[in-house]
Formats: sequence, structure tokens, C-alpha cells
Amino acid sequence: MNITVIGTGYVGLVTGACLADLGNHVFCLDIDSAKIDMLNRGEIPIYEPGLKEVIERNMEARRLFFSTDVAASVSHGDLQFIAVGTPPDEDGSADLKYVLAAARSIGRHMTRFTVVVNKSTVPVGTGDNVRAAIKAELAVRGFHDIGLSVVSNPEFLKEGAAVGDFTRPDRIVLGVDADENGQKALSVMRQLYAPFNRNRERTQVMDVRSAELTKYAANAMLATRISFMNELANLADCVGADIEFVRQGIGSDSRIGYSFLYAGTGYGGSCFPKDVQALVRTAAEHGQDLRILTAVEDVNRMQKRVLVEKIFNRFGPNLSGKTFALWGLAFKPNTDDMRDAPSRVVIGELLRAGAHVAAHDPVATREAERALKLDLADAPALLNGLHFADKPQDALIGADALIILTEWKAYHSPNFVYMKSVMKQAEIFDGRNLYEPEQMSLHEIAYFGIGRKSVS
Repeated sequence: MNITVIGTGYVGLVTGACLADLGNHVFCLDIDSAKIDMLNRGEIPIYEPGLKEVIERNMEARRLFFSTDVAASVSHGDLQFIAVGTPPDEDGSADLKYVLAAARSIGRHMTRFTVVVNKSTVPVGTGDNVRAAIKAELAVRGFHDIGLSVVSNPEFLKEGAAVGDFTRPDRIVLGVDADENGQKALSVMRQLYAPFNRNRERTQVMDVRSAELTKYAANAMLATRISFMNELANLADCVGADIEFVRQGIGSDSRIGYSFLYAGTGYGGSCFPKDVQALVRTAAEHGQDLRILTAVEDVNRMQKRVLVEKIFNRFGPNLSGKTFALWGLAFKPNTDDMRDAPSRVVIGELLRAGAHVAAHDPVATREAERALKLDLADAPALLNGLHFADKPQDALIGADALIILTEWKAYHSPNFVYMKSVMKQAEIFDGRNLYEPEQMSLHEIAYFGIGRKSVS
């Protein structure tokens, strides 16, 4: 098939590359000429394991193209995937200006029946808005009889595992209209995704609005599990329980399961924070108060300061003269995404308290530097107290404590003997519960986890 993907961000790149890998001819469009030039040079603007290899393979096979030519992109694709960003607006609602701009561009140039696929995460009712925007542009051109169908096909990609998630999906959600054009579009979408259904049927067909809500509901449920466990972990700290035992005890219940039951320093990234906010805002527009999700958001915001409070309790609120090693900057491993990363809160608080921070992350240093400059724009001199280490062990030298914020594999089995030999004080504030308190006791390392029994 000839496919156009509008937007070369995280979702657009993964979608375009993986669809090309199935033998389709994919035209990836972006209005950012610098990004398109970068992609055409073989450089990838995001870190995602395996993605670079898929892109290179399909560019070499001439199945994957990158361009800023809007007219050419619409002419190319019988399927037009909209995969642009929907950042949160000032009131927390999803900003649809990029989605609607993409829709208008399609309407200005389409000349035949076209299936427009919303891959972006959008509020309920966006499909209607996209259709209206396209038809308005067609009417201006005097094209009133061109067939059109808008399909909702939300993505369920985990950063750090997106290529595998796309090629081995749990489910493929298709929201289509019941009219003739909708059924025609459904036939095309089934043909496109047929390679993923050979072992079993993964496609779930529903109406457009239900598909739009399904995406938000999925992310909201996962965010709720995270905040639920973080609240229990904070209670465990108060009552002397161990959240890891609690996790095992409830996760073994088949009705609950183990996924997303790990306590930590809160969720971040490009999806959960903005999607929870957008769903709460959508409900408010319809006179509904989603009290559980409002609480989920509040808990997550406070959780990002839990380690800071533990550090202040240990060292006092004035951290002048103290140096902290910090392992992990990205909001999760296998990505360089710094959006709403807990590290931004922790580093900002430590620097404002007078501390020095030596930070390490395998891939996110450049993004972290950019993000922290924005966070501390009101006090840029504080950044003089931050430096980035090339290796995890380098950050430890002379540190009063180690803070762990991302569960990269490289941090799971450190040399604790070396750690004690180069740190001023052997203390760990473990925001991801990577280590066992008993193990730290044997090494005579003071240990403070999230809902774990502390070792002083």
C-alpha cells in the first residue's frame, strides 16, 4: 500500500518505519525541515532501541521517504495517518492545533477517496472535528463528492519497547463509522494489519468515539495503578511494612496481576501525565468530576518529592557543601525522554537547597541538560552546581549519597565495595527499589527506598 504518515515524532517514526517494514511504501511528512534533513542523513532524533535499524533498512530498500512536501504527501497516500503531537494546553486539555492543521492540509490537496487515520492520542469527538476540517477545505475547492472516512486507530506503544509493541501488538483498535465509507475504510485497515493477525485475531472494531476513549482509559488505568502503589508505599514507610512483600502478595491474585505495581518516584513521559489531565478535562466539559483520576494526578505530583523529603530528613534542608551522585535522568529506561521526569524535580530541589549534583544517564544527558535549563530559567546560576558524569562510577567520587531515579540495567548490580571506597558517606536513596535492604545492611550501606525498610 501507499501510506502517508504526518508527523515524524515518536509515534510517527515508529509507525512509518514499521509499516514500511511490512512492504508498504511510506511517505513521512513533517514541516520541520531540520528534522527531515536529519532523517534523510540517517540520523534519528529520538532514542528508541531497534528503530534506527528499521529506518535504515527501509530507506535503503526505498520503501521509506522523508519530506516536507505536503502536496506530494497527500498525493502519495491512500491512507493518511495523522501522528502529530497533542501537547497539554494551559487548562490541561489536549491541544489539537497540530491535528487539525494536518487535517486541513489533507483537505487542501486530496483528489480521491481517502482514509484518514487518527494515530495521535486525541479526546473523544476529535474524529468529527477532523472530518469537518477536511470537508471545509474540500468545499472551498468545490470538491463535494470525494469519499472520505476518518478512522480512530490509537497507538499502544511503550517507550523503550515501541518497535516490538508495534510488530507484536496485544490488540489493534479500529474505530470506524457504520456508513458505507466507514466499512470501506475498515476493509482497507484489515488488509493493512493482516500480517499481525495470522496467529490470532487481534483486531477490535468499534465506533470512533469508543476507540478514542479506549486510549485514554488504558493510560489512565495504568497511571492509577502506579499512584495506588505509591500511596501504599508511603503508608508502608509509616507503619514499618515492606511494599515489595505487599506487591508480591497482591500481584499473585490473578484479578490484579503484577504489571505497573512497582512503587517509585512517580510516572512521567509523554503519555500518562498529559492523558490523565486531558481525560479529567474532557469529563469536566461534560459536567463530570473524575475524582479518582484527579487524586491519581495529585499523588503523582507529590510522589516526585518523596525522595527529596527523605534527603532533607537525613541531611537537613540546607545542603550547602553536600554532593549527590544521581543515577538515571530519563523518566524510564531505554529512552531519552525527559518529559515530566522525576529527576527534573529532584535535581531542581537539590540545587535550590545548595547541593552539588553529579548525574549519569546512558542516553538522556543532552535532553536532561536542555530540560533543566528550562526548569531553572529563573536561576540559571544554579546549574553551575550540576555536572554530568560519563560513567556511573565517576558520579560516585566524593558523593555524600547516591540517588537512583531510573532503573537502567547498568545500575542493577554495582560494585558496592568500590562504591564505599570512593564516596564520602555510603548512603543510597533508591527511588526504584533496585536493591534489597538486607543486602545493603551486609555491605554497611545506609539505604532508603520507597516503602522499603530503611537501613541506617
